[in-house]
Amino acid sequence: MVREAFLNKVVEHELCFPDFPESFGKVTIFFISDIHRRVISDFIIESVKGKADFVIIGGDLTEKGVSFGQVKANLLKLKQIGPVYFVWGNNDYEVDFRKLDAILLDMGVKILDNTAVSFESGQGEKLSLLGVDDCSQERDRLDLALIDAEESNFKILACHIPDITDKILIESNISLVLSGHTHGGQIHIMGYSPFKKGGIKKLENTTILISNGYGTTRVPLRLGAPAETHLITVKQGIQKIG
Repeated sequence: MVREAFLNKVVEHELCFPDFPESFGKVTIFFISDIHRRVISDFIIESVKGKADFVIIGGDLTEKGVSFGQVKANLLKLKQIGPVYFVWGNNDYEVDFRKLDAILLDMGVKILDNTAVSFESGQGEKLSLLGVDDCSQERDRLDLALIDAEESNFKILACHIPDITDKILIESNISLVLSGHTHGGQIHIMGYSPFKKGGIKKLENTTILISNGYGTTRVPLRLGAPAETHLITVKQGIQKIG
């Protein structure tokens, strides 16, 4: 259980969408969620350095009792991979979140709090990365993030809590959601846990990737839901998700 909790695993995914802008070729994202008390391994950084276009922190970067010095050290490591984007998780609000906000801004991390950033290819096609604030405190405003992203853009949404999919309309054209929060159930006893293991699922209104997460909460143990991070390549094509 300790071994599963402290694994340094990068799961690689290739996700294809028929409406992905062909002129981008592909976009590769390093996604890490639920770091909590862990110090990010140098092995993880070296494994993905030079392979990702940018990094998304899917919330719970920290929690009560974690020093801001450790938070800064983890951010410096992630910045070695590429530009870093962040969405708030529920545990991030256990600390002095105003100080955390200032640290993120000072270190050049883009906070996606009900906002979006857009990227344009040389041929003028656009991709938008959207992020919403913590759903558990009703801070999320997906409508505002959508306003920031042009309607015709290919859209990827980062949100800590996967229940955001309940608020996504088909006409919003959000192709992919990246989330965490559940820790994949963290501990499965005889196959049972309050939450299912992480994975990728095609829904009627979007496709969602739910991560088991990198850290743990309450007890530093895992069973049946090993710690993980993700290297996600998004490209044009037809996706087959089991």
